[in-house]
Amino acid sequence: MKHQIEINNVTFQYPGAENNVLDNASLTIDEGEFVAIIGGNGSGKSTLCKLINGLIPHYYVGDFEGEVTVNGINTLESKVASLSEHVGYVYQDFENQLVSPKVIEDACFAPLHYGYTDYLDRATEALKKVGLYDVKDAFIWQLSGGQKHLLALASILSLSPSIIIMDEPIAQLDPTHAKDIYKILKELHAEGTTIIVIEHHTEFIASFADQVVLMDKGSVVWKKKVKEAFLDVELLMKHQIYPPQVTQAAFYLKKSEINLAGQQPSQQKKEFLPITLTESQYFFQKHQLDSTNLDFPIRKKEREKVVQFSDVSFGYKTLTREKMQILDGIDLTIYKGDHIALVGNNGAGKSTLMRLVTGLIKPDSGSIIVNGKNISKTPPEHLAEKVTYIYQNPEQMFIDDSVEKDVSFYMKSRKVPGYKNIVNQILKQFDLVDLQERDSRLLSGGQQRRASLAIGMGMDPELMLLDEPTANLDIGTRKHITSLLGNLKDQLDAVMIATHDMQLACSFANRIIVMHEGAIIHDGDRDSVFQNQALLTRAGLESPQILNLAQMLGMKDIYTVDQFVDAYLKKEAKDGVYA
Repeated sequence: MKHQIEINNVTFQYPGAENNVLDNASLTIDEGEFVAIIGGNGSGKSTLCKLINGLIPHYYVGDFEGEVTVNGINTLESKVASLSEHVGYVYQDFENQLVSPKVIEDACFAPLHYGYTDYLDRATEALKKVGLYDVKDAFIWQLSGGQKHLLALASILSLSPSIIIMDEPIAQLDPTHAKDIYKILKELHAEGTTIIVIEHHTEFIASFADQVVLMDKGSVVWKKKVKEAFLDVELLMKHQIYPPQVTQAAFYLKKSEINLAGQQPSQQKKEFLPITLTESQYFFQKHQLDSTNLDFPIRKKEREKVVQFSDVSFGYKTLTREKMQILDGIDLTIYKGDHIALVGNNGAGKSTLMRLVTGLIKPDSGSIIVNGKNISKTPPEHLAEKVTYIYQNPEQMFIDDSVEKDVSFYMKSRKVPGYKNIVNQILKQFDLVDLQERDSRLLSGGQQRRASLAIGMGMDPELMLLDEPTANLDIGTRKHITSLLGNLKDQLDAVMIATHDMQLACSFANRIIVMHEGAIIHDGDRDSVFQNQALLTRAGLESPQILNLAQMLGMKDIYTVDQFVDAYLKKEAKDGVYA
């Protein structure tokens, strides 16, 4: 059988790199497959995909060996422009793909420059497929992040490629927009298009993909059908890949049953594990568990105020001089001891709200008081002594040529006594000692996140604001960053994170604030948020998968896999299952 994509024994090394980013990698993909490529940060996933559209070796030069063919075309013998008609690629930094001022112009760009006379019809059809036709005359900057991502997809669909590659398709999207992206990919797949995604969110892989490719250290470890791929949980976790929450829960329960039954490892067999919520309902149906009561810290009403918003509004004028309202009438108090998750759909105003606290932008009306100072009358550099803002893109935090210099920059500039000892402590806290001489901009995604957190702590703030701290990270690295965030709770007066990661919100926050269309529509804890389906729907949120499973089984106050397993085992022990 002829394969649509063939990658044969490819080795590639970027100029100046010490190691190969691809090491004798081989992979075949057949027409019409839906393939998810998984692996830890730095395993070579994106580099492998850049072989398919010829960016490697034509654009990204380096030491290249091996052969790649796509639809029978040897990529070495074809130009990137020619391959682009076969392979559509939406990059992780998709906003860099948007090249025209208006939506319809950007969708037209590729077919127009390829000389297609029906370029406008192609663009119109592509916009309809992704649901952007109603905003076809809008300017790009007027779109939300989710809409820009959809436009990047529409722009490649206008060439009708037989292969579509999306690198981290949902990393910067709220849960509702994430599902929308995958529904579109599913429809394209049903039409016969080959879909390839680089993805860390295994729950989406389980629901939509049919093949999974595991990469490690630049090599393809295996390619398996999705059900088989998630069966070997221990191997996946060894590679810092965490299967869907329901799969993890089933695995740990099976493991506990085996241990309690006294079986030896040689007697243990790989058995069916659920990978979707529907499958898990059957797996766990043997017991209907009692409610559990798990303690979770709830904020007190009378506490020391750190930040107070009073009737705050903010907007800006567009090119047409119309007012674009971003925040409208915000009343909010942040107290000492708050660990806040700021959630809501793309464009809700989360990042703007946090930037207002820093004083980098000023409100149009209303007041914001930070530790007794009105931010409208206080220079941002003075507020920086109290408030640190960690950008969604860590590279915006890097200003020197090494991690150590970046972390020490603020303290050195402010002539903090004994700053070198403080820097050494911070580098140790964030596991950066071995990386301190490296240029922060050349680190992996997870390492850059740790470096940005270390820079923030080097400013010795009382309040830390973090914008999407776990975006674009593999699950293993996300867990590490979450652990580091947990350690910050005792070092700071308050922490606020803006996030689309509902698992992070559940495990980190003692207060969840929900935003929608520039307003705060709910301020409570995880129970008040995730037990309110109308609120979730309005704000474009989704409950963590393990919470949905627990609710199906009649369990309450379950938000993590560990909580679920503990509660389930206690019930089975009570019922005498292991007697």
